[in-house]
Amino acid sequence: MTAPIFDTFAQARHTRGMSSQERLIQEIKSAMLAKDADRLSPLRMLKSAVGYTQIERKTENLSEADFLAVVQKEVKKRRDSIEQFEKGNRPELAEKEKKEISVLEMFLPKALSAEELEQLVKATIQELGAASKKDMGPVIKAVQAKAAGAADGKTISGLVGKLLP
Repeated sequence: MTAPIFDTFAQARHTRGMSSQERLIQEIKSAMLAKDADRLSPLRMLKSAVGYTQIERKTENLSEADFLAVVQKEVKKRRDSIEQFEKGNRPELAEKEKKEISVLEMFLPKALSAEELEQLVKATIQELGAASKKDMGPVIKAVQAKAAGAADGKTISGLVGKLLP
């Protein structure tokens, strides 16, 4: 079930000045009011993961970077699950995980295109003066910091490996 367009615009207007954690709580409330269980379940799981991270770090609120890291971790878990479900011939479970990813991705920044990511990697390689595959670690770390959640580590790693001699 998809939300009506006017609800989406109203929510966008109300969520502009909020932190990601506040936005998560608002999304949970709206999913509960809409009785949208498919959206509510991954949002609750994300809230739980955020809570565990807060306890682990002994903090009341996570920084935006930490929040993004938690969301990325949850998305990665689901991608791994999709892979396993497809290997195990369970397409219905893989489809459920894909729906959960689409819900979680609304908390991530817009993903970089392949060309943008390649330009970023090339610029970082030149910046750091990386000359061989031995320099992959620092390059990957720098690109991940610059991408700030807009690209996953596996893609970055593969591209850096391809571009370094």
